[in-house]
Amino acid sequence: MKPNTVGRSEAKLSTKSAQSEEILHAQGLMAGSIVLTLEGEMPVEFLSPGDRVITRDSGMAVIRHVHRRLAHIETVQIKAGSLGHARPESDVTLPASQEILIRDWRAKAVFGNKQALVPARRLADGEFVTLQHARDVTLHMIEFDREHVIYADGLELSCPLLQHAVQQAEAA
Repeated sequence: MKPNTVGRSEAKLSTKSAQSEEILHAQGLMAGSIVLTLEGEMPVEFLSPGDRVITRDSGMAVIRHVHRRLAHIETVQIKAGSLGHARPESDVTLPASQEILIRDWRAKAVFGNKQALVPARRLADGEFVTLQHARDVTLHMIEFDREHVIYADGLELSCPLLQHAVQQAEAA
């Protein structure tokens, strides 16, 4: 008698592994996220190459490309005001692995620094910041010439270099 695992194809195993990897590392903004640009606040789905986005680290950066893709990922819902006074201004849903710049007591207490980039899932407390089950979402990933921290939905969010991440997603 053969165990149930014998006979599984490698393709199925690698697909499952790729999906697990995607759930753990996907970063980007969900449709409806409001990004602060030099032209004012703008929904992420209306951004395009050449738009100028206000950044925390360099003042302004020009978008090179906006990648859009469907992903099956865990998300985190952050209730309005739960990360500081009016931060965020309204309820926000982010990919669980989206890095948020925190600059309050949390950074000092947990990381020993005045500020830290933290995946949203690490802030989950089950009440004000809640981890949600994996689901299909459209991610909008903004690409710049280098990494930046942008202002989106009243939060400071990391925009990592995407060239490697997008190549991995397209190969999967």
